Amino acid sequence: MDLKFNEKPHRRLNILTGEWVQVSPHRTKRPWQGKEENRSEGQKLRYDPSCYLCPGNNRAGKATNPDYDSTFAFDNDFSALLADTETESVNNNNLLVAETEKGQCRVICFSPRHDLTLPELEINQIRNVVDLWVDEYRALGSKPFINYVQIFENKGEIMGCSNPHPHGQIWAQETIPEEPAKELRQQKSYFKKHHRTLLGDYLDLELKEKERLVDKNDDFVVLVPFWAFWPFETLLVSRRPFGRFTDMTEKEKTSLVDIIKKITIKFDNVFNISFPYSSGFHPAPTDGEDHPEWHFHMHFYPPLLRSATVKKFRVGYEMLGNPQRDITPEYSAGILRELPDIHYKTNKI
Repeated sequence: MDLKFNEKPHRRLNILTGEWVQVSPHRTKRPWQGKEENRSEGQKLRYDPSCYLCPGNNRAGKATNPDYDSTFAFDNDFSALLADTETESVNNNNLLVAETEKGQCRVICFSPRHDLTLPELEINQIRNVVDLWVDEYRALGSKPFINYVQIFENKGEIMGCSNPHPHGQIWAQETIPEEPAKELRQQKSYFKKHHRTLLGDYLDLELKEKERLVDKNDDFVVLVPFWAFWPFETLLVSRRPFGRFTDMTEKEKTSLVDIIKKITIKFDNVFNISFPYSSGFHPAPTDGEDHPEWHFHMHFYPPLLRSATVKKFRVGYEMLGNPQRDITPEYSAGILRELPDIHYKTNKI
């Protein structure tokens, strides 16, 4: 890094959104007397009779889960989007503007085990999850009113996860949501000018510089992006430029399983806890267009900062001015890169 950017306050451009991130590495020495989270995780049960997502249990609605032994997907009982929403709109002098939004929300249980998160699952079990993501993307994206399929996971209480049984969600809807819409504009603009994908060229540069790399295999790379906002934020990028889940080869699906297990194990090993995060894929829209500009990727946004009990808050300046971080992406990448690929719980056995 030129100009000793690892020591001086500076701004970095997020090339995927076109927005800026403020970096203040000199603030890492400030004392902390603010809120600290409860570290206690407790021993989780393999099966919890009171859990809405465990096999055979009654859900919060009237439905009962089957005795599933692998993955399980169902329509969210309290869906934020509804497929039968009628089209209506309001526009009062371009000042009061609203329109209905049609969509479908799904819940994906990663396994029947109540006590195992993604990094603790076996390779073949994570492959079942990847295959389900592909199937759901295909099925939802083929519906004529669905133009984007957002697959994501909120892991941990402090990320607002409402049920401790490891699971993810899918929100599929008519419009392309704001974050992927920003990325669509940036990727389209770059592809139009260079006839190559934005993330493809960015990945080539990161592979040369190496200082923000975390892990890699034949088909995917995990790195801390140059513009990262969250302390241990990472970006998972395919080496081959493709856009859709359905574009993946069988080999790439296997590689995706491998890299997801590696990065989630590293997260848990940072502070020897089940590391909380929000994560999600940004595949190409399902709006019927080709999208040669789109490059398949996944975001991980973990909030923890200094320890298992101190998290990063998005408040004050971050809400009113700019996203801001203290520790540099290079520092975070170095920590993650050196962590073992063996889960810390394994070492206790």
